[in-house]
Amino acid sequence: MSSTTAALATTVALGPDWLDPLKIIDSLGPYALIGILLIIFAECGLLIGFFFPGDSLLFTAGLLVAAGTLNTPLWLLCVLLVLAAVLGNVVGYWIGRKAGPPIFERRDSRLFKQEYVDKTFGFFDRYGARAIVLARFVPVVRTFITVMAGVGKMDFRRYLIYSSIGGIVWGAGVTLLGYYLGQIQFVRDNIELMLILIVATSIIPIAFELLRSRSRSRDPRYHEAHERERVLREDVAEPE
Repeated sequence: MSSTTAALATTVALGPDWLDPLKIIDSLGPYALIGILLIIFAECGLLIGFFFPGDSLLFTAGLLVAAGTLNTPLWLLCVLLVLAAVLGNVVGYWIGRKAGPPIFERRDSRLFKQEYVDKTFGFFDRYGARAIVLARFVPVVRTFITVMAGVGKMDFRRYLIYSSIGGIVWGAGVTLLGYYLGQIQFVRDNIELMLILIVATSIIPIAFELLRSRSRSRDPRYHEAHERERVLREDVAEPE
C-alpha cells in the first residue's frame, strides 16, 4: 500500500498482528474490501469471530478512504459495512435458534470461555432488547449476544429492527468517524500515530476483561440453569 503502511510496519507492535487493522488490510491487498466485509460479518455472527478487532478495523477503513489509500467510495463502504454487520447478526441469530441452549453449554477451550457467556447473559439481563444495539460497541459481547437472541427465540422482526439500528450506528458511524478525523491536518500528518492509538484503544476492553476475569471467578448467577432460563424468557424473548 502507501508509505504510511511501510512506516507503521516499523513501529513497535502494541499487540498481536491480528489486532493491527492496518496490517490486516495491507495483507488483503486488492481484496481488502472483501476481506473487511468478511471480518465484520464473522465478528457479528459467528462465534469464532469474536476476537476480530471490529471497532478499529471500521475506523481504519474510514481513515484510509480519507487518505486515498482505500479506493472505495465512502458511501458504498458504509452501506456494505452496515449490510455485513446486519447479515452477520441474522446468521448468528439463526445459528442460536437452530442450535438451542446447548450451544452455550460447551466446555472451556482455547477460544471458547464460559466467562464470555456469563458476561453476555449479564449484559442482556441489564439492558434487555436494547442490548442488541449497545453490544455493538462491546468486544466479545457483540458476537455472543446475537446467538443468544436466537437461543432465546427473540421475535425475529423485533430483533432485526434493533440489529439494523445497531448496524447503522456502529458500522457506518465508526467508519465515518475515521473518515472525518482523516480530514484533519494533524491526523493526516500523524497517521501512523493515530493508527497506533486505534490499536491501543481496541486492546483496552480486552485487557480489562482479562484482568477482571483473573480477579474474580465466573458470575454465579448465570452458572445456574434456572437463572439462564429466566434471562432468556424475560429479557430476550419477551417484549420490554
